[in-house]
Amino acid sequence: MSDSNDTSPPKFLGQQSPLPASPEEAQLDYVPNPRPGSTYLVRFAAPEFTSLCPVTGAPDFAHLVIDYAPGETIVESKSLKLFLGSFRNHNGFHEDVTVGIGERLFAEMQPKWLRIGGYWYPRGGIPIDVFWQSGAPPADLWLPDQGVASYRGRG
Repeated sequence: MSDSNDTSPPKFLGQQSPLPASPEEAQLDYVPNPRPGSTYLVRFAAPEFTSLCPVTGAPDFAHLVIDYAPGETIVESKSLKLFLGSFRNHNGFHEDVTVGIGERLFAEMQPKWLRIGGYWYPRGGIPIDVFWQSGAPPADLWLPDQGVASYRGRG
Protein backbone atom coordinates (compact mmCIF):
# COMPACT_ATOMS: atom_id res chain seq x y z
CA MET A 1 0.00 0.00 0.00
CA SER A 2 1.37 3.41 -0.96
CA ASP A 3 1.56 6.25 1.52
CA SER A 4 -0.82 8.95 0.29
CA ASN A 5 1.95 11.52 0.94
CA ASP A 6 4.48 9.56 -1.14
CA THR A 7 5.60 11.43 -4.27
CA SER A 8 7.34 8.49 -5.93
CA PRO A 9 6.17 7.56 -9.44
CA PRO A 10 3.39 4.96 -9.79
CA LYS A 11 4.62 1.37 -9.48
CA PHE A 12 2.44 -0.22 -12.16
CA LEU A 13 1.76 2.37 -14.86
CA GLY A 14 3.56 1.55 -18.11
CA GLN A 15 4.79 -1.83 -16.87
CA GLN A 16 3.60 -5.43 -17.07
CA SER A 17 1.95 -6.10 -13.75
CA PRO A 18 0.60 -9.47 -12.63
CA LEU A 19 -2.75 -9.64 -10.90
CA PRO A 20 -2.22 -9.65 -7.11
CA ALA A 21 -3.05 -12.94 -5.41
CA SER A 22 -5.42 -11.27 -2.94
CA PRO A 23 -6.85 -7.86 -2.04
CA GLU A 24 -4.57 -7.79 1.00
CA GLU A 25 -1.49 -8.17 -1.23
CA ALA A 26 -2.70 -5.59 -3.75
CA GLN A 27 -0.98 -2.23 -3.59
CA LEU A 28 -2.82 0.93 -4.53
CA ASP A 29 -0.87 3.87 -5.93
CA TYR A 30 -1.83 7.47 -5.27
CA VAL A 31 -0.56 10.50 -7.14
CA PRO A 32 -0.92 14.22 -6.36
CA ASN A 33 -4.30 15.73 -7.23
CA PRO A 34 -3.71 17.84 -10.36
CA ARG A 35 -6.50 20.24 -9.29
CA PRO A 36 -6.18 20.49 -5.49
CA GLY A 37 -8.14 23.76 -5.26
CA SER A 38 -11.16 22.43 -7.14
CA THR A 39 -14.07 20.36 -5.91
CA TYR A 40 -14.82 17.74 -8.54
CA LEU A 41 -16.02 14.17 -8.85
CA VAL A 42 -14.04 11.20 -10.17
CA ARG A 43 -16.00 8.10 -11.17
CA PHE A 44 -14.75 4.57 -11.80
CA ALA A 45 -17.16 1.97 -13.13
CA ALA A 46 -16.30 -1.73 -13.03
CA PRO A 47 -19.23 -3.44 -14.79
CA GLU A 48 -17.58 -6.89 -14.81
CA PHE A 49 -16.36 -7.15 -11.20
CA THR A 50 -16.12 -10.67 -9.76
CA SER A 51 -15.45 -12.29 -6.41
CA LEU A 52 -16.30 -15.68 -4.93
CA CYS A 53 -19.15 -16.77 -2.69
CA PRO A 54 -17.63 -17.59 0.72
CA VAL A 55 -20.00 -20.55 1.17
CA THR A 56 -20.10 -22.26 -2.24
CA GLY A 57 -16.97 -20.85 -3.92
CA ALA A 58 -19.09 -20.00 -6.97
CA PRO A 59 -18.36 -16.72 -8.75
CA ASP A 60 -20.38 -13.62 -7.91
CA PHE A 61 -20.70 -10.77 -10.40
CA ALA A 62 -21.29 -7.08 -9.79
CA HIS A 63 -21.31 -3.70 -11.43
CA LEU A 64 -19.32 -1.44 -9.09
CA VAL A 65 -19.46 2.34 -9.27
CA ILE A 66 -16.91 4.28 -7.20
CA ASP A 67 -17.32 8.07 -6.91
CA TYR A 68 -15.00 10.34 -4.98
CA ALA A 69 -14.09 13.99 -4.50
CA PRO A 70 -10.28 14.11 -4.36
CA GLY A 71 -8.35 15.62 -1.52
CA GLU A 72 -4.57 15.87 -1.86
CA THR A 73 -4.28 12.70 -3.98
CA ILE A 74 -6.06 10.67 -6.64
CA VAL A 75 -5.87 6.90 -7.06
CA GLU A 76 -3.85 5.73 -10.07
CA SER A 77 -6.28 3.81 -12.28
CA LYS A 78 -4.08 0.82 -13.20
CA SER A 79 -3.40 0.07 -9.53
CA LEU A 80 -7.15 0.30 -8.88
CA LYS A 81 -7.82 -2.11 -11.76
CA LEU A 82 -5.30 -4.59 -10.33
CA PHE A 83 -6.78 -4.20 -6.83
CA LEU A 84 -10.31 -4.86 -8.10
CA GLY A 85 -9.08 -7.80 -10.19
CA SER A 86 -7.51 -9.35 -7.08
CA PHE A 87 -11.02 -10.13 -5.81
CA ARG A 88 -11.48 -12.82 -8.51
CA ASN A 89 -10.15 -15.47 -6.12
CA HIS A 90 -11.36 -13.78 -2.92
CA ASN A 91 -14.19 -15.26 -0.86
CA GLY A 92 -16.50 -12.62 0.56
CA PHE A 93 -20.11 -11.71 1.06
CA HIS A 94 -21.35 -8.85 -1.11
CA GLU A 95 -21.60 -6.52 1.87
CA ASP A 96 -18.05 -7.20 3.06
CA VAL A 97 -16.52 -6.84 -0.40
CA THR A 98 -18.33 -3.61 -1.31
CA VAL A 99 -17.86 -1.83 2.00
CA GLY A 100 -14.28 -3.10 2.34
CA ILE A 101 -13.30 -1.60 -1.02
CA GLY A 102 -14.84 1.75 -0.08
CA GLU A 103 -13.27 1.83 3.37
CA ARG A 104 -9.81 0.93 2.08
CA LEU A 105 -9.85 3.58 -0.63
CA PHE A 106 -11.14 6.19 1.82
CA ALA A 107 -8.58 5.34 4.51
CA GLU A 108 -5.59 5.32 2.16
CA MET A 109 -6.44 8.09 -0.31
CA GLN A 110 -8.16 10.40 2.19
CA PRO A 111 -10.49 12.06 -0.32
CA LYS A 112 -12.92 14.79 0.68
CA TRP A 113 -15.72 12.27 0.12
CA LEU A 114 -16.20 8.77 -1.35
CA ARG A 115 -19.11 6.48 -2.13
CA ILE A 116 -19.37 3.03 -3.68
CA GLY A 117 -22.39 1.31 -5.17
CA GLY A 118 -22.18 -2.44 -5.50
CA TYR A 119 -24.90 -3.64 -7.86
CA TRP A 120 -24.68 -7.42 -7.50
CA TYR A 121 -26.30 -9.85 -9.88
CA PRO A 122 -28.71 -12.39 -8.35
CA ARG A 123 -27.49 -15.05 -5.97
CA GLY A 124 -30.22 -17.56 -5.15
CA GLY A 125 -32.64 -15.49 -7.25
CA ILE A 126 -32.16 -12.26 -5.25
CA PRO A 127 -30.01 -9.36 -6.44
CA ILE A 128 -28.19 -7.65 -3.57
CA ASP A 129 -27.20 -4.00 -3.92
CA VAL A 130 -24.79 -2.57 -1.35
CA PHE A 131 -24.05 1.14 -0.86
CA TRP A 132 -21.48 2.88 1.36
CA GLN A 133 -20.31 6.44 1.64
CA SER A 134 -17.86 8.24 3.88
CA GLY A 135 -20.33 10.91 4.99
CA ALA A 136 -22.18 13.82 3.46
CA PRO A 137 -20.80 14.99 0.10
CA PRO A 138 -19.31 18.49 -0.19
CA ALA A 139 -22.09 21.05 -0.72
CA ASP A 140 -20.66 22.28 -4.04
CA LEU A 141 -20.04 18.82 -5.54
CA TRP A 142 -22.01 17.87 -8.67
CA LEU A 143 -23.25 14.41 -7.85
CA PRO A 144 -24.76 12.58 -10.84
CA ASP A 145 -26.85 9.45 -10.46
CA GLN A 146 -24.74 6.29 -10.59
CA GLY A 147 -26.66 5.22 -13.69
CA VAL A 148 -27.23 1.57 -12.82
CA ALA A 149 -30.86 0.52 -13.05
CA SER A 150 -32.60 -1.55 -10.41
CA TYR A 151 -32.33 -5.20 -11.37
CA ARG A 152 -34.18 -6.10 -14.57
CA GLY A 153 -31.45 -8.17 -16.12
CA ARG A 154 -29.04 -5.26 -15.49
CA GLY A 155 -29.24 -4.37 -19.17
